[in-house]
Amino acid sequence: MAEFTESMKHASASDLATRRAALVVATLTSFMTPFMGSSINIALPAIGESFRINAVVLSWVATSYILAAAVFLVPFGRLADICGRKKIFAYGVVTLTVSSFLSGISVSVFMLIVFRVLQGMGSAMIFATGIAILASVFPAEERGRALGINVAAVYIGLSLGPFLGGLLTQHLTWRSVFLINVPFGVIIILIVLWKLKAEWAESKGEVFDILGALIYGMALVAIMYGVSLLPSGRSPWIIFFGFLGIAAFVIWEKRVKYPVFNMTLFTSNRVFAFSCLAALIHYSATFAVTFLLSLYLQYVKGVSPQWAGLMLIAQPAVMAIFSPFAGRLSDRIEPRIVASLGMTLTTLALVPFIFLTKDSTAGFIIANLLVLGFGFALFSSPNTNAIMGSVDKRFYGLASGSVGTMRLLGMMISMGIVTVIFTLFIGRVQVIPEYYPAFIKSVRVAFVIFSVLCFFGIFSSMARGRLRESSRKNVEGESL
Repeated sequence: MAEFTESMKHASASDLATRRAALVVATLTSFMTPFMGSSINIALPAIGESFRINAVVLSWVATSYILAAAVFLVPFGRLADICGRKKIFAYGVVTLTVSSFLSGISVSVFMLIVFRVLQGMGSAMIFATGIAILASVFPAEERGRALGINVAAVYIGLSLGPFLGGLLTQHLTWRSVFLINVPFGVIIILIVLWKLKAEWAESKGEVFDILGALIYGMALVAIMYGVSLLPSGRSPWIIFFGFLGIAAFVIWEKRVKYPVFNMTLFTSNRVFAFSCLAALIHYSATFAVTFLLSLYLQYVKGVSPQWAGLMLIAQPAVMAIFSPFAGRLSDRIEPRIVASLGMTLTTLALVPFIFLTKDSTAGFIIANLLVLGFGFALFSSPNTNAIMGSVDKRFYGLASGSVGTMRLLGMMISMGIVTVIFTLFIGRVQVIPEYYPAFIKSVRVAFVIFSVLCFFGIFSSMARGRLRESSRKNVEGESL
């Protein structure tokens, strides 16, 4: 950190002030959004009991947020490149703050899910712009360290979320988990208005592809809704039409002059394409881990929300400690080497959970979470550095949106896998002692799938090629 601060001193006073402001607001929002997500995971059993809803509907309290964020992230990333990243970022913080308050005062599960969708929209604006702003103000030789600090904030939020979420849920009800985000949001909005003076819009004047955004959004909704209906006979058809929508989106984006998502980044940029694929696989294999273990600890083991949160801190705490180190390392060593090592460790941490039983010890769970956290730290910062470093500046918003999209699509796939497994093994019933054996079986099946996914992700991570060579080509392209 001291080395990072020293390197910033060589910038001009105005550049230094902008970098500091950008790092502060991006880091605060990077703390706020995962804190909200991880704390709500702990509150889910209390929400289920409050509204008397089954496991499938309960999973939608988490999934609705992720789906909304995934649907809007690509469009907002493109809008940020056209209209200004700071502007979209500020709108996102306002939307997230207001929707957090509304979620906290919801009187039905329908209202809660609607406001969770609004939270997802606000988070999409933030995800699409935060990393892009950092990439815009920090030079390439400092970007990995800045992203490492940013990612560390994500994991600090994830670390504190389970503990504080459990504490709040146990003593102030689940509503406080949403309401605590309101003062955070107000503080961030004031800093943005007061300190962040610059604006970035390298694609200003280009036309926004509304039709492409609509096709993309409807396709994702169809796929996820179809998954939630399994094993209904309608489900395969809805999923099929969703994938048809994705195909139509790709075809349309290749033809339109100003696409909402530039497909040539995937077809002509190997580092970008395989880094995005690696991120998608990694999040698909890991996001539902906290969700599953939170339910397991509170239902099967009878642990209080507070103690469940303390146990689940193990993973994100390790992630927060080692992410800045991994970011710095990726400035010196090829990111694919560091990220692939992280993916390998993640796989090794997931496999033991396949053998989870009602008698599994706290030590067994915490030990695996520690390894999982270290693997995640080695993967995330270097992989993000590879994505942002593989494109030129006019695509920073799109690349930042891609980072968030892969993360959110991975989260959506992860929760989709769990939703399907719950539907097949448990059904649309509340998780009561009678169904604990079926619940444990469904958790073990989920970890089999996650372990296999992550194993194949190692090869995707290694296949990306060299970032330094890709960056050199980008510089040459800009000079031409």
